[in-house]
Amino acid sequence: MNTEESNREDALLVEAQDAPLMRKLGIYTRLSGPGWLQGAITLGGGSLAGALYLGVIAGFGLLWLQPLAMICGVIMLSAIAYVTLSTEKAPFGLVNTHLSPALGWAWIIATIMANIVWCMPQFNLGRAAIQQNLLPVVGDSTTSTVIICLILLAIGFAVNVLYESEGKGAKTFDRIIKIMVGLIVISFIAVVITLATNGDIDWGAIISGLIPNPSLLFEPAVGLKAIISQSTQPEWWTAKIVNDQRDIIIAAFGTAVGINMTWLLPYSLLKKRWGKIQRGFSIFDLSIGLFIPFFLATSCVVIAAASQFHGETGDVPAGAGAGTIAQLAAAHPGTPNAADQELALTLVKRDNFQLATTLEPLAGKIVSQTIFGFGVLGMALSTIIILMLINGLAFQELLGKRGDKNAHYIGCAVSGIAGFAGPFIWTGAAAAALAIPTSVIGGSLIPIAYFTFFLMMNSKKVLGENRPQGTARIVWNVLMGIATGIGTFGSVWVLSSKAHFRDWHGMIPAGGLGLLAILFIIGIFSFLKNERKS
Repeated sequence: MNTEESNREDALLVEAQDAPLMRKLGIYTRLSGPGWLQGAITLGGGSLAGALYLGVIAGFGLLWLQPLAMICGVIMLSAIAYVTLSTEKAPFGLVNTHLSPALGWAWIIATIMANIVWCMPQFNLGRAAIQQNLLPVVGDSTTSTVIICLILLAIGFAVNVLYESEGKGAKTFDRIIKIMVGLIVISFIAVVITLATNGDIDWGAIISGLIPNPSLLFEPAVGLKAIISQSTQPEWWTAKIVNDQRDIIIAAFGTAVGINMTWLLPYSLLKKRWGKIQRGFSIFDLSIGLFIPFFLATSCVVIAAASQFHGETGDVPAGAGAGTIAQLAAAHPGTPNAADQELALTLVKRDNFQLATTLEPLAGKIVSQTIFGFGVLGMALSTIIILMLINGLAFQELLGKRGDKNAHYIGCAVSGIAGFAGPFIWTGAAAAALAIPTSVIGGSLIPIAYFTFFLMMNSKKVLGENRPQGTARIVWNVLMGIATGIGTFGSVWVLSSKAHFRDWHGMIPAGGLGLLAILFIIGIFSFLKNERKS
């Protein structure tokens, strides 16, 4: 964005302060941008899979979970925006200078790892959406997969070239991202509307499911209690289902915002040349571009999955659930009854393609396969674009060339080429070998990223006269404390549940816990030391 255009946007924001509500909303929506990038990356395969399993295991009972988790994420992203817009400086340098290089380099390394590894399942998801939902006629041969992945890679790179353009190119990039996020949301809303038209939606249960219900940390969802009571081991099933629900709840709160999202926001704000005047507006930008699309899309997926899968077993293939029955037999030798078998089948995780298939008799092929498949493809492609973008921004700092286009393109190519390989290596042991360390490092550093900006929001040395004062400072600290506390608790819970020393799968989470503790200590001592100097 050039200086003239930046001044024009600043003038519009000043006008909006005293404008009527509709005019103000129109200006804000027109000027919004970085928040939509956040929406594009969070609406990916991870959010889709999480929403699907929430509907499977708890029906409508956990509809409140992902929105509440995202509210915590928006609080911390708002703090990151405040620090960035107040200083108008790159946060990587601020962290290294005013806190510790250990925190800054841990942040950038975790971001790059996440961008590279999580691009792989997005390519796989996009490829499968085309081959299974949209154009099954192309088949799933290696040639077909290579061509589709080349197209996805080319689109991702081309859109990133627009991002590095000035003037019309950059505006086109913004429009593409807004349109893609909008189409994803519309696709899933269309599925729910179709289900509602056929009378397959219990609106009372949906409204009830939007009210936070912490009891699901301690008891199974209502829809499964009757089946549990008829099983041979009600206590064992209750403990298993509660444990699964608890893991979902904790993991969702701990990972509502990915480590790479904390990197993307400040650099996208600086790219648009936003400053102090946009500090309040940035919260609106995150609300309309991130929270609202995320809330609508994930809620629609939960609703569709709950209506088709919760307490249902008709779609489950033969042999599924055998692992759960084996666990039951190991704990309580005996012959499982029909209720045991039904519970095992009920808990089988489904994917988006199974959901599309079960929707077809109700919604018709156009809605279930084409529109739903388009939404899935949009999720994959928008996430690919933004992961490549974030890696480009990270490589600019890694190579010491912030703002350099070639450094950006190198970063894009690294994550994009890795993603292209995803459909061929993102399977079985190879997927675990990549996903486990990345999840652990990203999961352990999310609280560190939150904690780092928590400290920076309270740093006189970093913010000077822009540090919040009085009531504003109290409000910020309470909200950030809650969000950071929940994120930390979630990460520690997930890591500790997987940590052991029997093999590398358990040693890495144990190491993640150690890394988390070390960086927390470094952060506190560095903050106190630097604040005394100021």
